[in-house]
Amino acid sequence: MSRNYHSIAFTEPVLDAQGRYGSRTAVHRTDRHLAGPRPSSIGAADGTGSAPNTEAAETDELDQIKDPLGRTERDFIAGRDGFYLATVATSGWPYVQFRGGPPGFVTVPDEHTLAWADFRGNRQYISTGNVAHDPRVSIIFMDYARRLRLKIFGVATINDVRHRGPSSSASAVPGYRAIVEREVRVEVKAFDWNCPQHITPRYTAEEVAPLLQPLRRRIDALEAENDLLRVRVASFLSDPETRLSQPQQPEESR
Repeated sequence: MSRNYHSIAFTEPVLDAQGRYGSRTAVHRTDRHLAGPRPSSIGAADGTGSAPNTEAAETDELDQIKDPLGRTERDFIAGRDGFYLATVATSGWPYVQFRGGPPGFVTVPDEHTLAWADFRGNRQYISTGNVAHDPRVSIIFMDYARRLRLKIFGVATINDVRHRGPSSSASAVPGYRAIVEREVRVEVKAFDWNCPQHITPRYTAEEVAPLLQPLRRRIDALEAENDLLRVRVASFLSDPETRLSQPQQPEESR
């Protein structure tokens, strides 16, 4: 879990829930080890017992804190062929969308940035509109086969590339047949690796293919053997001498 993740995710209602369900002690121990003081506590040690705890101050501080993606995170993201993107509408309703593409369509230009080509879909543009209202997003990358899950908090920027060349976007995917309408870049603020509990293993056709190769070879060998046996049986039955030499079936008793 990255340092800044606690500061963003663990709001006061979340801390209250952790207390009610008995996980607060363990989480607080990790919180102090990784994140240090929460934004709401910064300045409280000035002798007054209180801090200028305004929402703007917390937001400014979080804007200055960015947890860098390490090599493990960058390699993991590079291997994904899709992710779940959460945004919030002006109505306050959250919206979650799956964004997909070929493996590697999400790039990591640097340790604080994600980028991808946003392909034309059902043309509802809900996520696009929500980001224009509130650029804060949450992203979940999944590896079902290995039961891994990476969660990311970030701030998104969307650039319209419809009127540029088809490969003008730095995130364009060569050889992938899709219309790129936008380029999305996300400034990563925090991330967390989830535990594998309750993730059902699922496998893509590409992941299963190597496991099926021995079975396919065995099936091919058996089919070839069956073909040879059919030829031999047909030849045996078509030979007059073979037919005459076959034992006569006993007549059924009447």
